[in-house]
Amino acid sequence: MDRDVVEGKAKQVQGRVQDAVGDLTDSPKDDAKGKARVAEGKVQEGFGRVKEAVRGAAEALDEDDHV
Repeated sequence: MDRDVVEGKAKQVQGRVQDAVGDLTDSPKDDAKGKARVAEGKVQEGFGRVKEAVRGAAEALDEDDHV
């Protein structure tokens, strides 16, 4: 699994926690920061998944060249 996928998922979890804390403490600042961190994590995870797909496609092409 790509490092960006793992880090992106971790950021999403951290963001959800921060968002929940913002809700519990009635802090719009923490709420907004949490939502932003979730979004950042989703983008990073998506980037990692694209990298994995490109690596897989490159490996498949390389295997086809050797056949």
